[in-house]
Amino acid sequence: MNELIPHFTVFLLVLVRVSAFFVTVPFFSYRTIPPQVKITLALVLAWMMYYTIDVEPFVFNGDYILLVMKEALIGLLLGLVAYIIMSAIQIAGSFIDFQMGFAIANIIDPQTGAQSPLIGQFFNTLALLFLLAINGHHMILDGIYYSYQFLPMDQGFPNFANDNYIEFIITTFTAVFAIAFQMAAPVIATLFLVDLALGITAKTVPQLNIFVVGFPIKIGVSFLVLFTMMAVMVQVIQKLITIMIYAMRDLMAILGGG
Repeated sequence: MNELIPHFTVFLLVLVRVSAFFVTVPFFSYRTIPPQVKITLALVLAWMMYYTIDVEPFVFNGDYILLVMKEALIGLLLGLVAYIIMSAIQIAGSFIDFQMGFAIANIIDPQTGAQSPLIGQFFNTLALLFLLAINGHHMILDGIYYSYQFLPMDQGFPNFANDNYIEFIITTFTAVFAIAFQMAAPVIATLFLVDLALGITAKTVPQLNIFVVGFPIKIGVSFLVLFTMMAVMVQVIQKLITIMIYAMRDLMAILGGG
């Protein structure tokens, strides 16, 4: 029994990083996945990763508690940066819904548990299906597996005061809003022209109730533009997933001192 304790300390550190990663990373953190499945997957993945990590067993003391906290922090950060980048879909959906008039019909997304716009939920489902189609969930698992090459288990706390870390945060948030604007720009620009046409119509034909007529027109035009631009939307989602994978790698390299 005493011989198993040192090996259990290594397995516990792996389990903490993987479990914290599953708390925030897209797809694996969705509430539609039962908690029993998440726990089982984390245990199996940690057990498989344990045999691939060459590290000396740890002594259970105060320093080990700090290592557990560090592993939880790393797992949360890796999943969080992926979640922030994928949230560009929700931002784009909010932009579109505001112009379409669907902002008054926001609903609770059952996957994330947060208030989600209608179009944003549609884009989110489309991104999820595309992620599964290209085996993106395998790439996400590769990210947590190869994180030990950048952030070894016996390494101390990452240096968050690094200038590259600050630059990475600014670049990531800029990319999120830029991609959200790219996804929403076709619909927003078209609806701006529709609003302009409706305004001219309201001035030339005062008898026409423009509020009653304009609402279904804007919805119909929006769906027509979304249908026409669907191929472009899928390409933007593919670009978003690529940025998410690279952002996870860059974050690990920065926190690991690379």
